[in-house]
Amino acid sequence: MRTAAFTDLIGPEGVSVVDRPDPEPRRGEAVVDVAACSINRHDLWILEGDSAMVDADDLPFVSGLDVAGRVREVGPDVSAVEPGDRVVLCPNETCGACRFCREGPENLCENFSLYHGGLAERARVTADRLVALPDGVDATTAAALPTAYMTASRMLERADVAAGDRVFVPGATGGVGVATVQLCDALGVETVGTSRSAAKLDRVRESGLDRGIESADVSEIEAAVDEPVDAVVNHLGGEYSKLGQSVLRRGGTMVVCGRTAGGTSEFDVADLFLAHKRIVGSTMGTQPDLERLVELVANGAFLPVIDETYPLAETGAAFAAMQDRESVGKLVVTP
Repeated sequence: MRTAAFTDLIGPEGVSVVDRPDPEPRRGEAVVDVAACSINRHDLWILEGDSAMVDADDLPFVSGLDVAGRVREVGPDVSAVEPGDRVVLCPNETCGACRFCREGPENLCENFSLYHGGLAERARVTADRLVALPDGVDATTAAALPTAYMTASRMLERADVAAGDRVFVPGATGGVGVATVQLCDALGVETVGTSRSAAKLDRVRESGLDRGIESADVSEIEAAVDEPVDAVVNHLGGEYSKLGQSVLRRGGTMVVCGRTAGGTSEFDVADLFLAHKRIVGSTMGTQPDLERLVELVANGAFLPVIDETYPLAETGAAFAAMQDRESVGKLVVTP
């Protein structure tokens, strides 16, 4: 089978089509014919050599978390799925033994990790991690859901966001940003989002963004947010964390899931405790979260925003588009 493998950790130029043997399912596993796999900033960090989990000794490395397709075959002791089933993968990998695996939520697992291997024609996966797709949800749509929309959904839950609230979304045009806007729109939550591009903001307004601020300057953005917000969904980190704290209302919550704008942030400690604000970290979501998202899409609550699809041979171009930050929503590879 063909794979879009990382053969050099130098960015998009490091992706090559590499032939590998077809995978065979082991006990508890299934092999999926991959119809679509979206890419994420997580994959790009690996490709740029900015991840501690992969180094030159691991090359060629096949990334890709968000797999959707059709079950090709199953291994022994698999009852959850059977050949022919249309499915999307929950990419969480958990130990199943720690207190968080026993009591939940599973994304707090002490040994939490993520699946890799979807940028290929076929993927071997844990069968119990596959979620069935209703007839009205195609594979490309489903592949957009796991990482971005699970993450956004869990962040909104951790911030206790409810109808009538106001949420600030710096970087509203990326995968998690667009997902947050769409989920807030479905919940009846007002959103204020930012981008340096007026054209990109216009596209996100079509997905439910209530107010867009065209700027990347944190001082300009702070002045433009005319009243405090109930929550901040921060997937950028860096200087946007202090910005997020500054626009929070008393008792508000900022949830942080990424570091695209920088791996360290400064906070106003006095404001934090005097105004009873909360800063919360969050990673991914849970498999039940994904199941609910698939159901919401099937029921027409929202449709994931997909900027462009790419054949497997053009996976490097997909990562170049992500690196250039010109896209809105998800980029999906269709082997």
